[in-house]
Amino acid sequence: MCGRYSLAREGAEVRVGSERLRHTGRARYNIAPTQRAAVIRRPKTDLGILAVEELRWGLMPRWSRGQGGGTAPGPAVGPLVNARAETLSEKPAFRDSFRDRRCLVLADGFYEWQALGRSKQPWRFTRFDGEAFVMAGLWDSWQARDATDPGATFAIITTTPNAVVTPIHDRMPACLDPESAALWLDPGTPAEVLQALLRPAPDAEWTCHRVDPIVGQARIDDARCIQRLPEQPGLF
Repeated sequence: MCGRYSLAREGAEVRVGSERLRHTGRARYNIAPTQRAAVIRRPKTDLGILAVEELRWGLMPRWSRGQGGGTAPGPAVGPLVNARAETLSEKPAFRDSFRDRRCLVLADGFYEWQALGRSKQPWRFTRFDGEAFVMAGLWDSWQARDATDPGATFAIITTTPNAVVTPIHDRMPACLDPESAALWLDPGTPAEVLQALLRPAPDAEWTCHRVDPIVGQARIDDARCIQRLPEQPGLF
């Protein structure tokens, strides 16, 4: 799964097709579930202009009454942090969003944990060029019982790992290049094409390094989370 990621570059830019979008929020070194984070959704108007928005991480299907109680009549489901690429069209929590409510999640790195006996060592995975990228996501609207309006929530789609991630974990986020990102947001893209986009990122474009275990604490969100630790034989 992907349970932590970062967008530590202030003013980070990503490209979706021919459009360039800029993140204007503060640097985030340790984005955790239930927190609000930057995503790109299809525009709600006919202008066709994409924009970066802040949504809550942890998808709540609109029909779910939620663990804490909501206004919907369905069973209690969510929040859902990740969605497996292989079953998007089958799972009730994701299939409608896969068809109608796709988004892109901005990041410049993600974390996975390596099991070492009774302890776990976190690693940060980034592009070799250090640039920001987008992860495929789904979103939905859900209204809590004590809320006056529904709020938007999202999940990150995971796929099988590439050769860089494989020694550490058996899943990785579905990271999209600019052309694939445009197809992902296009409402006219056929389902079979969308499914084919959710593949492991190219090995040669990615690298990783060990980071301090403090990244496991959601309250800590500073540069210590991304600092490279010295290499240690036997951990990779």
